[in-house]
Amino acid sequence: MRFSKFFIPTFKEAPKDVVLKSHEYLIRGGFIQQIGSGIYNFLPLGKRALDKVRQIVKEEMDNAGANEVALGFVTPATLWQKSGRYERYGKELLRFKDRKDNDFVLGPTHEEVVTELVKANIRSYKQLPLHLYQINLKFRDEMRPRFGLMRAREFIMKDGYSFHANEEDLKREFDLMESTYSRIFTRLGLDFRAVFADSGAIGGSGSKEFMVLAKSGEDTICVCDSCSYGANLEAATRVKKLPNSQAPQAEFAKFHTPNVKTIEDLCEFFKIEAFWTLKAVVKKALFDEGKTALVYFFLRGSDSLNETKALNAIAGANELLDVSEEEIESAGLKVGFIGPFALRNITSSPYIYFDKELENAKNLICGANEVDYHFVGVDLESFEGLEFKDLVEVQEGDLCPICGDLTKENFKGGKLYFTKGIEAGHIFQLGTKYSSAMEATFLDENGKAKPLIMGCYGIGISRLLSAIIEQHHDERGMIWTPTTAPFCVEIIVSNIKEESQMRFAEKLYESLKTAGIECLLDDRTERYGAKIADFELVGLPFGIVVGKGLEKGEIELIRRKDLSKEILQVQDFNALVESLREVFLCH
Repeated sequence: MRFSKFFIPTFKEAPKDVVLKSHEYLIRGGFIQQIGSGIYNFLPLGKRALDKVRQIVKEEMDNAGANEVALGFVTPATLWQKSGRYERYGKELLRFKDRKDNDFVLGPTHEEVVTELVKANIRSYKQLPLHLYQINLKFRDEMRPRFGLMRAREFIMKDGYSFHANEEDLKREFDLMESTYSRIFTRLGLDFRAVFADSGAIGGSGSKEFMVLAKSGEDTICVCDSCSYGANLEAATRVKKLPNSQAPQAEFAKFHTPNVKTIEDLCEFFKIEAFWTLKAVVKKALFDEGKTALVYFFLRGSDSLNETKALNAIAGANELLDVSEEEIESAGLKVGFIGPFALRNITSSPYIYFDKELENAKNLICGANEVDYHFVGVDLESFEGLEFKDLVEVQEGDLCPICGDLTKENFKGGKLYFTKGIEAGHIFQLGTKYSSAMEATFLDENGKAKPLIMGCYGIGISRLLSAIIEQHHDERGMIWTPTTAPFCVEIIVSNIKEESQMRFAEKLYESLKTAGIECLLDDRTERYGAKIADFELVGLPFGIVVGKGLEKGEIELIRRKDLSKEILQVQDFNALVESLREVFLCH
């Protein structure tokens, strides 16, 4: 392709209100153009890069045995009403009516549509498993779209849905998709981690996210320094934490603790570490139809509550809110002195949860539900009917649950640390959440109707363009990975008025194209400096400069990755083309 005939509107200045380098460079490099809040046009360079990503995803999905479909972007609201998500999804779901006053939505995801499709066509276990996927437009009405393609309202996504007769086969497909996604992100040239994650609004269990590691990532992920373990904070676990001191020995008793309201004050008062204290965190849970209730969480004073884990502990809850001191006192409690003793009798609450690391915990100090008093010598084994959940947020330095456990054969002493990542893919074991709600069943071996067991697998195709650049750029511009670059090489003619330079560049351009190399020939009348600046901004893997050195039989090869330069001899033209072809194809 000739630069002079190709639509590449590049800009020197960064657009206003741009935070991420990927957002700046994709606009400045003529890849995308914003036409509305969170809505972008893909220009020719952007479309080529998008197609490269799409093709890799399609090849790997097809190789995994999935079937590509194209589902309607506009979805009847009745399908979402069947699943119960029409109201629960929130304002991000764009709802509208047609001229006949029928309700529709713009699909941010297609569980309902594909379930209805399979319901109408699958009758028997003999037709399973089945995996359908699409690469198509989505729309999510983000309240604050930002960061360019990273958090757009309109976006392109690969969403796949699998259907199974049993959980074992779902797990097999889930594992297959994990390995398939790993191949996809490896082929894209990305440094990534597959991490355990929360299922969020999609639902289900067995969720994993594929995080592209980047300092600019919105998500904090927890990874091990010795093995491949990784998880989002809301799904991260650890080896059960041990104390750094001996347990405080005391018979069970109520102790006068005037004005001791915080964990720090309690530790100072008793000269103990926070590990031996019991902390109460009170939240207000929101349920369907506006119902609310106070919820009580207990964990060690040295730990922090992870709110996503806390929300997941409460069946039917949709959201957790902070609680005022007045609301706590209206429940008959005193802030700073809340404890588990008689709590259910005082509050009549069915929502009392303990972190699972507190099972069989002894020698604790906790609030006595009375101003200026705490209990010492608390033994949770003496309680009946306690409900234990994973509530704690892991901390840096905690031991890895995979290789940090001394009791396991693969012990490496791995410790957890935090890093930033960009979510680029997510896979779920949905189970029967949607099939049960929408009455999508099949007949098993015994002729009994059972709900289809589902999996869900997504990749943010357009978001990946931003993720690639966030991981691969410098102060001059983008650095595309070889498999995602719009072109492999840019041939830069230093001075197009020099006939010898243009003749050689044209000959090299045609020869490389014939050899299967995607080339961009910069034949513009621009200054040499402007051409080099555009080459560095656009970020193709290689540049070839045809300039004054041609008089000495030399051209210059530039590697965009590190801007290193190499002088090449041109006397044997065929040998030059073959050597360049080998460099490009092996890169």
